[in-house]
Amino acid sequence: MPTPAERAQELHPARRRTRADIRRWRRLLADERAEAAVYRDLAGRRTGEERDILLALARAEKRHESHWLALLGPDVGAPVRGDLRTRALGFLARRFGGVFVLALAQRAEARSSYAHDADATVAMAADEQIHEEVVRALATRGRNRLSGTFRAAVFGANDGLVSNLALVLGIGASGVATSTVLLSGLAGLLAGALSMGAGEFVSVRSQRELLEASSPSPATGAALPHLDVDTNELALVYRARGMSVEDATAHADAVLAGLAVSPVEHQGPLLWVQEAPVQDRPADGAAEADELETHGTAWGAAISSFCFFASGAVVPVLPYLFGLDGLVAVVVATALVGLALLVTGAVVGLLSGTSPLTRALRQIAIGLGAAGVTYVLGLVFGATVG
Repeated sequence: MPTPAERAQELHPARRRTRADIRRWRRLLADERAEAAVYRDLAGRRTGEERDILLALARAEKRHESHWLALLGPDVGAPVRGDLRTRALGFLARRFGGVFVLALAQRAEARSSYAHDADATVAMAADEQIHEEVVRALATRGRNRLSGTFRAAVFGANDGLVSNLALVLGIGASGVATSTVLLSGLAGLLAGALSMGAGEFVSVRSQRELLEASSPSPATGAALPHLDVDTNELALVYRARGMSVEDATAHADAVLAGLAVSPVEHQGPLLWVQEAPVQDRPADGAAEADELETHGTAWGAAISSFCFFASGAVVPVLPYLFGLDGLVAVVVATALVGLALLVTGAVVGLLSGTSPLTRALRQIAIGLGAAGVTYVLGLVFGATVG
């Protein structure tokens, strides 16, 4: 097997290196070292399979590092710093870890330029593409754990920001006294937060109840050893869950045959079936637990929604609480809400693995657009009434 130096020589045997090449290779070398350190830091915060996967990613980055070292040869020079984004990612990995850092690592892998770099090998470019999917899968686990409560939190914060800004601007534009605007904003905050909390509680609770009603009963496992093997009623369960007659019958026969060998092992929820064998499905209700966890708890969603709606709704009221009025209060309230919308949009973008800037700009365009329409309507209404 050729060494990294021999592969580098085969890649460009006759090309003369330039100063620009050396600078670029040094930068890429620094980036690979920084990315390997990120994965090692993330691995240090995990155990089991996730730790092993992250260490394997670090070893892959080490192989890429060897490629650039071989190309540089005696020109490797003193270590240089990686780009700002990679260094920031390393800082976060050392101190926080978690799904946010994995989402950033996913974006970093997606930005790899190796596919268009004449000095990188095809294998290196393929590695980076696969790394993106590996990190995406690891991040998805964290996203699933966050999704129920996080959805309520983001939705609540944005709804509080936009709805209360629209309310405050609409009433303020109509020409009423500043005290009236302030009281209206506080009333909107309280009413909206209570409404959001109650709505999220009912929504998530109902969703979980539907999932629970659709999940196989653990008690059913106790009846399996007593089934008539000749009629094989178990096959009907698998057919009802989407399997063909032949597959359902074969699958039920296999389950009953397993019961004859070791009935104690089959007291759990055996009826988790789509197209995979029973032994490949999550055991002991793991699939049910994961799915319920994805939607969050009713109380968690309600409290999160209440708190985040209130925290968002208080922002446009702040200028009036501090004694500002008129156009100054409108401008300050709009600026504060715009900044908050940028932050929430960027956070959603990071967690979803998409561009934080794009999500942030979309968030502010939608939020301020709705508030602007309400403000114009308030001006019209004020002029009409006046």
